[in-house]
Amino acid sequence: MTDTLWDEFHRVVNMTSHELEDWLRTRSADENTETLPDQAGTPTGQDVLRVLRKRRTDLTTEDVRVMRKVVERVHEQRREDLEPTAGEAHWRHRLMSIGHDPLKPA
Repeated sequence: MTDTLWDEFHRVVNMTSHELEDWLRTRSADENTETLPDQAGTPTGQDVLRVLRKRRTDLTTEDVRVMRKVVERVHEQRREDLEPTAGEAHWRHRLMSIGHDPLKPA
């Protein structure tokens, strides 16, 4: 794993682990049910949470794969400078589910 990937992951994932965890719980809850916190959100969102809670030296090969996937996905859907950008709610919510809030500075 390169320092560049670590740095870029932490640049594009501009939500804290607490913010992401709260968001995943909110997205998974409806008026009748609420999932367990460790099962809330998408599998990728849960993977991002796990990576955010680790030190660089504790990363696994799977963590590196997740980091690459998230960096690629954010870059596909955003401009390179990651300046705060408003868009449709579903677009923002989809990105927030992997730890990137387009309305927040990167």
